[in-house]
Amino acid sequence: MTDGGETLLSVAVLLAGVAMLSFVMLRGWEGWLRLRRLELEQARGPGLPAAAAGRRLELIDLKDRVKRLEAICDGADGCA
Repeated sequence: MTDGGETLLSVAVLLAGVAMLSFVMLRGWEGWLRLRRLELEQARGPGLPAAAAGRRLELIDLKDRVKRLEAICDGADGCA
């Protein structure tokens, strides 16, 4: 084989190896993500809907707003 042919073959083998390694790593990443989703679903519990955490955060935010408004009202004249 000529020097250019050997170089081309080496590059092709290297590229194929990188492609296979990338494919294997991608499959592993997808499996890890699937495992984490299952763990999160199990930790959430059977009776709790997926959006419950978001609702709880909204409720906490609303309570905080009410406290701030009450503090403003306590400092202002004419609040009922």
